[in-house]
Amino acid sequence: MNRNNPKLMITVFSILVGILIASQMKLNVQLLTPVTVKSIMDTRKEIDAVRNEISELEKIVAQREAELTTLESINTGEVNIIDILKKDVMENRNRAGYTAMEGPGLEIIMYDNIGGGIGLNFNDYIIHDVDIMNIINDLRVAGAEAISINDQRIIASSEVKCGGPIIRVNGKSIGTPFVINAIGDPQLLMAAVNAPGTYGDNLTKIYGIGLQPYVKDKVEVAAYKGSFKFNYAKPMEEGE
Repeated sequence: MNRNNPKLMITVFSILVGILIASQMKLNVQLLTPVTVKSIMDTRKEIDAVRNEISELEKIVAQREAELTTLESINTGEVNIIDILKKDVMENRNRAGYTAMEGPGLEIIMYDNIGGGIGLNFNDYIIHDVDIMNIINDLRVAGAEAISINDQRIIASSEVKCGGPIIRVNGKSIGTPFVINAIGDPQLLMAAVNAPGTYGDNLTKIYGIGLQPYVKDKVEVAAYKGSFKFNYAKPMEEGE
């Protein structure tokens, strides 16, 4: 074969140029992904997640700015640190349930189905601890800020359990009628225990349990009167 054959040289050169042009065109081609309902929903979820993260970061920034303002006020002598500590103690007592509260909300009166019902045995027409707990959980989900049962404040460590014909709450025995007071948005609380399909609605319609909710402009919730301490749990050290 003649290495100086011009036709061969042109052919090889043309092939090389063609390969280079094809590679360049491939790099510049924009890949188009078909838009589907799932891809739109996934994108929306990602956007919502980012927005929620931004919102949480903004809250943290606002909290740190408030703390910085407080520290600057203490440093300049405009604010007494003792007053700040007293305010923190009061806020923590309120959150822990050691302070009596009042506000708009719901009063719920619950009582056993005294007359019984067709096809029901004795345990079906009396109120059990699980009934009280489900009503309390529904109220919490609806945004109740403070709850009590027969003047017994419900806190994180409160126990509600059956004890024969009575129910024990915070170690105290209480009997029917059970009066549950809850502070929060009255309409949301009412829907949580009275709307069709809720646990409270099923109690009344299926088992004939008495459940009478009343919207009130002023509901009083008693303070927690017991004491609570950690026997096993302890705060984690920073860095653990």
